Amino acid sequence: MKSVFVYCEITEEGNVADVSLELLSKGRKLANELSTKLEAVLIGENLNNYPAQVLPYGVDVVHLADHAEYYPYRTLPHAAVIVDLFKREQPQIALFGATSIGRDLAPRVSSAMQCGLTADCTSLEIGDHFENKTQREFKNLLYQIRPAFGGNIIATIINPETRPQMATVREGVMKKEIVDAEYSGVIKQVDLTNVLKDEDLTVRILERHIEQSKINIKGCQVIVAGGYGVGSLSNFKLLFELAEVLGGEVGATRAAVDAGFIEHERQIGQTGVTVRPKLYIACGISGAVQHRAGMDQSAKIISINTDPKAPINAIADYTIIGSVTDIIPKMIRYYKANSK
Repeated sequence: MKSVFVYCEITEEGNVADVSLELLSKGRKLANELSTKLEAVLIGENLNNYPAQVLPYGVDVVHLADHAEYYPYRTLPHAAVIVDLFKREQPQIALFGATSIGRDLAPRVSSAMQCGLTADCTSLEIGDHFENKTQREFKNLLYQIRPAFGGNIIATIINPETRPQMATVREGVMKKEIVDAEYSGVIKQVDLTNVLKDEDLTVRILERHIEQSKINIKGCQVIVAGGYGVGSLSNFKLLFELAEVLGGEVGATRAAVDAGFIEHERQIGQTGVTVRPKLYIACGISGAVQHRAGMDQSAKIISINTDPKAPINAIADYTIIGSVTDIIPKMIRYYKANSK
């Protein structure tokens, strides 16, 4: 077994998806620890310009599966290419974005390869494992770390027996870092001979309608987020007012979304989006682990909460004890009075 492989998605705008670049950054670190190569897989049509987007992230080998049948994405053709490639190259680790495509593709590959798959990981590390029952020691396993049992525990999952060790990771969880703008790697055209079978082409896309998301908080530098403790839909208007004066956006916890206070597109956490803003203002948020998993990498965290013992306060840089309806109007008033 060799190499760390990352499946790279291509967006509708013609770029490699951010989540794939983030996984390449993490994959480079894992590959360094294992003293092996980092390899990227790109599947689509007219791919000649894409290696330049991934090589700076420390990619040693870029596999290009370039054919008209591979764009736009369809499950069966992409799965056939990945499975065939993995059987030939025998990677020890394979990473996918936890996107609609990654969540569709990775389980099929895992099933075909008869190996494990851990979804929605929040951390990936290399470590060893000793099995007491068999007295066997496993070296250099991939620790696939994620919240489990509704976020009540953090589970570390390993696949000691099967390869590749597969995991999906959501956008924003890993940090995107360029290794070298001039990094050079090998570009390989995937041999597609006899890869596709007739049954892989049974589904055809006749027409596509794409609606762009109206809300994108993943790249915001200032986020004002509300939890169930905000209390009501009308109270959430205060968060929008504060976000407006700060030049930010409004986010929310799952509890606030489930209560109908705000739309799902603004949900932050394990079942929402992951964010890394410069400033995160948590309003009426208790700080359950599944929410913290989506925002604990924020540069500066301010918590507004009536409960001094709320878990969110443990990771906050500043804690304001008080009601959202009292504190936020004061913040808006003072900010307007003291800003140009």
